[in-house]
Amino acid sequence: MDTPPLVAGRPAGAPRTRPPGWIVWWLRIATTAHLAGVLGQAVLAGLFVTGNVDMLVQHRDNAGLTHTMLYLQLVAAILLWRPGRGPSWPAWASAALVALETVQVMLGLNRVLAGHFPLGVTIFGVSAVMAAWTWWGLRARRGSAT
Repeated sequence: MDTPPLVAGRPAGAPRTRPPGWIVWWLRIATTAHLAGVLGQAVLAGLFVTGNVDMLVQHRDNAGLTHTMLYLQLVAAILLWRPGRGPSWPAWASAALVALETVQVMLGLNRVLAGHFPLGVTIFGVSAVMAAWTWWGLRARRGSAT
């Protein structure tokens, strides 16, 4: 007996299912919290470079919190993909963000601002796209919020 070919991990012609609501909401909250942290980083950096040197400590502390939010986002994106049967790209994009933010921290600690600033802008752009997609492009199954 022939088995149908697989398309995106499911049999060809099979309907695409929507991920459970609890995974979608967890991903929405995590991406939004991460984006808020990234925006906070930009604000704190701006305050620091305009002369408020006390903001450097806040910038450093917020970096740790923001990175923690990113790991929650990564876990939620993996859950969306694997048990949730959603797309895989959010998990891969979140993993790429983990790598980028790790480089970002190293550049900041070593005061390599020529790389730190543009990489921060890139991280903000990717984070904004991901957060927007979770709110406007991702749909949960109806009645599966629990």
